[in-house]
Amino acid sequence: MLSKIEEIKSPRNVYGETLVELGEKNHNIVVLDADLSCSTQTCKFAQKFPERFFNCGIAEQDMMGTAAGLAYGGKIAFASSFAMFATARCLDQIRNTICYSKLNVKIVATHGGITVGEDGASHQALEDISYMRSIPDMKVIIPADCTEVKQVIKYAAETSGPMYIRVPRTNLKTIFDPEEYKFNPIAGLKLRDGKDITIVSNGETLIEVLNTAEKLHEVGIEADVLHYPVVKPFHHLALKESAAKTRKVVVVENHSIIGGLGSAVCESLCQHMPTKVYRIGTEDTFGQSGEQRQLMEFYGLTSTKIYEKIIKFMDVR
Repeated sequence: MLSKIEEIKSPRNVYGETLVELGEKNHNIVVLDADLSCSTQTCKFAQKFPERFFNCGIAEQDMMGTAAGLAYGGKIAFASSFAMFATARCLDQIRNTICYSKLNVKIVATHGGITVGEDGASHQALEDISYMRSIPDMKVIIPADCTEVKQVIKYAAETSGPMYIRVPRTNLKTIFDPEEYKFNPIAGLKLRDGKDITIVSNGETLIEVLNTAEKLHEVGIEADVLHYPVVKPFHHLALKESAAKTRKVVVVENHSIIGGLGSAVCESLCQHMPTKVYRIGTEDTFGQSGEQRQLMEFYGLTSTKIYEKIIKFMDVR
């Protein structure tokens, strides 16, 4: 299942290419963007199917309302923008028009988390998962590489109802073998077996966690690594089984520690398997301008920083 070739690819390009592939087969698919189609790569669909592409301009609320109308008319609507603008700016339209009516709108956002980089705090969505997972009837998915992005977008096109998908801006190493990996929307995925600690992640930080697990192995600490691309609905079984074994859980995410994957893990464990949990992400803070890798280092999301934090966490009696 794990790829032996660590090819670096752009998830945004794969998103655009997959939309074109799906659009050729299903004429009910329409795509909307808020004047950022070259960044989100929905421009690929626009070039191929201009009659089914709608550039709504810098008017994200209008885009969501238009997507809702198209979905009400039987279309499968994919609406894209930067994560900050696709969520916070149009939360009312998402909640009261799309989700309340259970409309078939897929909000696929790019540029989420601290890795937006130089654009700074105004563009760095550190709360988007928290917003989306709190709305009834919204599914929330954070794929970790290009293989998974492609499968998740296909799943979205085949599955009715509102969905929020965060596609990483960063070019990422291939984690999953395209021939062997199968996206499972109803289960967490164990990528590494260990007995000493459970590490849970998704999105851009998953590769950092896998590298962290290798560093821990070198000092005799064996980590269970769980991938949870589906943050909502959250399926607890894999987490419960791992926590029962290791009794220590660490969550790593490119998001605020408030309301995201870490919160979902804590909520699940307090109900099913009370366990000590350490959340690694951005704290109660805004981001700042900087190069992507420097920001990952500053906020403790590189494998080296994660390793250091886990070692300290495991020393706590």
